[in-house]
Amino acid sequence: MAPTVGPDPANVICPSCKAQVITATELRSNTRTHIYALLLCLLMCWPCACMPYCCTSCRDTVHKCPQCNAYIGVYTR
Repeated sequence: MAPTVGPDPANVICPSCKAQVITATELRSNTRTHIYALLLCLLMCWPCACMPYCCTSCRDTVHKCPQCNAYIGVYTR
């Protein structure tokens, strides 16, 4: 069973190496990020099209174990 993770680093037991760790987090663009950028371009706001890629609220947070780099979970906004 995968641990429940949020937008911030979490204290979990890694399912791969069984160590208690604070997860390493990485922001990744999702489909919604690309759709927002496309909509901004279509609405003639192309100078602002990069904004969804800079906003943390438009991106997912991927959690990994800092020791073995195993995938732990993802927080989808």
